[in-house]
Amino acid sequence: MCCQPPNNSNDLERNYIKNIKLIDSAPSTLPSIGITGGEPTLLGDKLFSLISHIKAKLPETEIHLLTNGRAFADITYAKKLKQCGTDNILLGIPLHSDCSIDHDYITQSKGSFDETMLGLYNLERCGFDVELRIVLNRITCQRLPQMANFIYRNLPFVRYVAFMGMEYTGYTIKNHDLVWIDPLDYKDQLETAVCELNRWGLNVSVFNLTHCVLNENLWKFAVKSISDWKNEYAEFCDECALKEKCCGLFATSRKQSKGLQPIKVILCE
Repeated sequence: MCCQPPNNSNDLERNYIKNIKLIDSAPSTLPSIGITGGEPTLLGDKLFSLISHIKAKLPETEIHLLTNGRAFADITYAKKLKQCGTDNILLGIPLHSDCSIDHDYITQSKGSFDETMLGLYNLERCGFDVELRIVLNRITCQRLPQMANFIYRNLPFVRYVAFMGMEYTGYTIKNHDLVWIDPLDYKDQLETAVCELNRWGLNVSVFNLTHCVLNENLWKFAVKSISDWKNEYAEFCDECALKEKCCGLFATSRKQSKGLQPIKVILCE
């Protein structure tokens, strides 16, 4: 389901230099900066040099590090990140299932579930804030209520839980029959999972899904999450009473839900 499939080239050093220049040119008032990929921990110790550079140049800027978390199963690697300072760093880490077989099938890497879980525990031990990410696809949506229960019982320390609508591009197109599912087909299970986590006191949100494909109980959890450079709205969205609160659509997605439609009336909250 990866929206940015890898290419067979070694561009780590080139991109590292490019990113240092970007950091140096950023305004001191920048509220946040994202480190993504690919997988940033493939940089090895250069990742810590990059983060240290950000902290030196932009001490007030929040760093949002998107990673599969597996490298932090090595407590030594986790402690090296801790040496950069735990303040103003949020790690976004995907967990694909409460079932190791399903998680490893999605990642196509045996043992990745165990490594991710150990990485999450090590990051907690080191004092980091974690945003747990569940990308909604045909496989993950089979066990959303069970997933919520697993998170509450095993990962109650995470700062945020984000259920994320899938971007229909990259490997998703190639693996359509395996991963694509219309949000209308899992909206009830999603409502159960989100509301349970909220009832248990976890900070939970729904990313990348328009209000019109969600049950009304989930509107208050829906976030305007799609980056502005790949965000768009359908023409009929101008008729929607909730357009200003809605995340809109991925301009990069080559398939959309059949449930898209304007919401004409807003009920009293």
